[in-house]
Amino acid sequence: MKKILLSAALAIGCTITASAQDAKLTNRIAAAHAVLHQLMATPDKGVPLDIAAKAHCIVVVPGFKKGAFLVGGEYGQGVATCRHGATWSAPVFVQLTGASFGLQAGGESSDIVLIGLNARSLDDLLKDKVKLGGDIAVAAGPVGRDSQAATTELANAEFLTYSRSKGLFAGVDLNGDEVHQNSKDTEAFYGGKDISFHQILNGGVPTPPAARHFVRTCNELFREGRAQ
Repeated sequence: MKKILLSAALAIGCTITASAQDAKLTNRIAAAHAVLHQLMATPDKGVPLDIAAKAHCIVVVPGFKKGAFLVGGEYGQGVATCRHGATWSAPVFVQLTGASFGLQAGGESSDIVLIGLNARSLDDLLKDKVKLGGDIAVAAGPVGRDSQAATTELANAEFLTYSRSKGLFAGVDLNGDEVHQNSKDTEAFYGGKDISFHQILNGGVPTPPAARHFVRTCNELFREGRAQ
């Protein structure tokens, strides 16, 4: 009898843990969705239309945190999706990490958006880890509906990087930071270890209901032909 009760308690505990994990991942996608909605609400200060129209991959890291020490750490959990034909793939989970040096007034939190501008951005997100400004070229992105990515640095960038803090959306320098695959959370969200980043980002996995609103917003904000 005791063994039966112990087994039942363990089963309940596992169910509660799984439910909490599901809620955490769903909330992360919802937070990323909210960041994109805020960009849509302020188009004159958001991603330029020509950049949005040619985006290949999007990474959204809500609540990216900077430490409050002399040598501070930077860390954030986010999601990524890539264009697949006329629509966008189901999301995968990623981490953004880095280090900041120098005096800081205190801990800061901002929303980060990375926009991949060509097919290589998909290839880079299929790697376990990539260093921004090292493995791939990045640049702080321009803002405003009609802004143009005209400089050589912007034209050569594989990813453009943006930050939203205290309501202000602007380009941000993320050179030196690293994007990591979060395979553990991705596997937990899709319920199986046999589902790879390659399958998901190439459109081989249906978008789960909890992520459909995020993907629909990507379709709206980053659709081809939007700049015309």
